[in-house]
Amino acid sequence: MTDSLADWLRLREAADWEARSPRLVQQVVAAAPHKGAPYVREGAGYNVLDLATGTGSNVRYLAERLPGRQRWLVVDQSPDLLALVTDRTAAWAAARGFECHAHATGVRVRHATLDCEIETLQRDLRELDDAALFAGRQLVTASALLDLVSESWLRSLAAHCRAAGAAVLFALSYNGESSCSPVEPEDDLIRELLNRHQHTDKGLGGLAEGPDAVACAERCFIDAGYQVRITPTDWNLGPAQGDMQRYLIDDWTRAAVELAPDLQSRITSWRDRRLAHLDTGRSRMIVRHHDLAAWLSPP
Repeated sequence: MTDSLADWLRLREAADWEARSPRLVQQVVAAAPHKGAPYVREGAGYNVLDLATGTGSNVRYLAERLPGRQRWLVVDQSPDLLALVTDRTAAWAAARGFECHAHATGVRVRHATLDCEIETLQRDLRELDDAALFAGRQLVTASALLDLVSESWLRSLAAHCRAAGAAVLFALSYNGESSCSPVEPEDDLIRELLNRHQHTDKGLGGLAEGPDAVACAERCFIDAGYQVRITPTDWNLGPAQGDMQRYLIDDWTRAAVELAPDLQSRITSWRDRRLAHLDTGRSRMIVRHHDLAAWLSPP
């Protein structure tokens, strides 16, 4: 499972970065230095917490977009995924001509305009019961996480962020909408079953919010005193993303069969037709997401 997830994170990284909203990052950067005591002086840098970091894609995307010196704590429950943070970050740094030095607990990346220290931490995130993770953070962030967690988990997250005075940025939360072309008769059925599966317990506080996660997170952070901004960040996948489409088709098939085993033959027939479209270079998929950012008003 870890190998499969690591492959999936590699496949999706370019599509994630293409979909994301630089404007939302700019808004967080503009807002964060003006939020009172928990924030460092403007230009001095950021102390960032990345939750469920996987192999560190979110760090690599944001590192070049945050100003000043950066100190990241990246947390995941999988030690195998965390072990890949250094290798994948080193490859990313080398491609850009950055210095990269691994150490016992992480990696440091440096360049003329970048000084980014990344520390990895293996931690079970089923319960957010460690306030020390959040203390002193200017930014709390994650990618492809919110749709896996429960409302109680989101309320705990908002409370911890509020106590730290941190701005937040959560990227690429699936919103329940997708489309495929060429169209097949079972497309709506598969999407409905997938969305129901997204609401099952993913091990993060109970039944997951799934496609409703961004709306739920918006309520939680507004209740905690935050201003919230949301923007669409959709995947538009064509023949160049064939491996990614193949993974999605197989994953959606697995989820649909798990919820409706009596429809297995119909679901697998859908899969076979979708893969045939992919093999002939005709397949396109749109998967819709939202990014959410939030910050506190100046005191």
